[in-house]
Amino acid sequence: MYKNSKNMTGTELPYEKCLAKGAEFLTDSELLAVILRTGTNGKTAVELARDILEADCGQLLNIYSLSLTELQQFAGIGQVKAIQLKCIGELSKRIACTERFRRIALQDARSVAVYYMEQLRHEQQERLIVCMFDAKCRLLGDEVVSIGTVNASLISPREIFLKAMEHRAVRIILLHNHPSGMAVPSQSDKNVTEQVSQAGALIGIDLSDHIIIGDNEYYSFREHGLL
Repeated sequence: MYKNSKNMTGTELPYEKCLAKGAEFLTDSELLAVILRTGTNGKTAVELARDILEADCGQLLNIYSLSLTELQQFAGIGQVKAIQLKCIGELSKRIACTERFRRIALQDARSVAVYYMEQLRHEQQERLIVCMFDAKCRLLGDEVVSIGTVNASLISPREIFLKAMEHRAVRIILLHNHPSGMAVPSQSDKNVTEQVSQAGALIGIDLSDHIIIGDNEYYSFREHGLL
């Protein structure tokens, strides 16, 4: 049960509220308090949860953006609780990705973008991912092939197509994120797309699209007629 729970009214106790009404009726701070379980001297678990949610005005996104060290700056959050919070954040990403996997379609750039949106939109560095598809347009798997600036001089088409051949893919899609949140292609993005497209044409593996992920937005080279 919660530390300092004697000072809370019945409607403020997340466990009791969940039992009476269901988890969907809990506020964000109450849901987080269930994970925290205990507060600290002078603060209930719900109040501690509110402190975390109000930091940087990120609300629930703070679970993604705050590092383990930053989480431990809150009184009452030790290493174990910080790890639990980061794992909850990661679990939420994977649940969202599992649901979206069922809807992904090679011909639909939006379905691909939505599938990878939660995975990529919060990353602080650019990540280039190659998604591989079979002849029936089914997703075979994906691989991160670069972390850092996506630059044609640093990207190896050889590595990309070795991954594709390992999965026996006949089509690929490139995806990468822009940490700025703006899904606008740079000249370097265009150079990478052209370089990989030309290499794929030589070996018979089609680059079907290159999708840039921003903050709740995406840019598809195919939708804009550039592939």
